[in-house]
Amino acid sequence: MAIKFDYPPGATPINPDEAEGLIPAHITLQRELNEYEEANLLEAAEWLFGRRRGDPLEEGFVHQVHERMFNKTWRWAGSPRRSDKNLGVPWIDIAPRLRQMLADVRAQIEYRSYTPEEIAARYHHRLVAIHVFPNGNGRHARLMADLLLSDLGGQRFEWGRGSLIAANDLRARYIAALQAADAGDYRPLLEFLQQ
Repeated sequence: MAIKFDYPPGATPINPDEAEGLIPAHITLQRELNEYEEANLLEAAEWLFGRRRGDPLEEGFVHQVHERMFNKTWRWAGSPRRSDKNLGVPWIDIAPRLRQMLADVRAQIEYRSYTPEEIAARYHHRLVAIHVFPNGNGRHARLMADLLLSDLGGQRFEWGRGSLIAANDLRARYIAALQAADAGDYRPLLEFLQQ
């Protein structure tokens, strides 16, 4: 039986080929998928923050973290998307845009262009904007930004102190903050991250 996807505003729909990559066959509801993914994500976060694991500015590690986050849920975990989506750069541009973003962040750190919090917020925004993977990009970018901020000596972000998966006011504020960053205004995102 196929799963019926129920997407909150701003979510990236999974195409039929990607949906075929679902590993657990017992899942038929979005709620069940969310719960299953959450368990997978908690294991990945424990692995990520439990010991020295890799560099959030290395392309291979960006993919490795996504794979760890979704390896029990999706066969394509860690692999870049192969189709265009409602968000993100054209799929053919993912690799060069990701490499450029990582180089830019290295330069921001080297030249202390921004505070560690703003560097991590900009990293998060650009990773979401590229939309490397078929799904899970926001959750992945949040975890990666927390890792980068931790590596820069900061405390993990609050992320509004709630779930950003469900359609609610918190998610709407998060998406509005990302859209403001799309237009070059990072203030709403920084405020949201530190609430």
